[in-house]
Amino acid sequence: MTVWPLILVLALGTVALKVVGPLLAGGRQPPPPLVRVISLLAPVLITALIVAGTFTEGQQLTVDARVAGVGVGAVALWLRAPAVVALLLAAVTCALVRAIS
Repeated sequence: MTVWPLILVLALGTVALKVVGPLLAGGRQPPPPLVRVISLLAPVLITALIVAGTFTEGQQLTVDARVAGVGVGAVALWLRAPAVVALLLAAVTCALVRAIS
């Protein structure tokens, strides 16, 4: 099975959810506690994807060059470097660690 049908289904599902939400709300604003939870969903999901992509290889936990790259990128962001700079530092760090090992 190719991955493109899955991507298409997920894209259509995303669009459908974005259309259905406002239709069901009917112009009403959600309660403030729900807004706070919803605003935290994207950062939490992105963090989970980064952690899963960094520390797993198939079904196994692993520590390799990706961990060093993510660490350098995280420190760069913490020091308020622009996202592009942090990404480049992470990529260079990962490449150097792979070249050395």
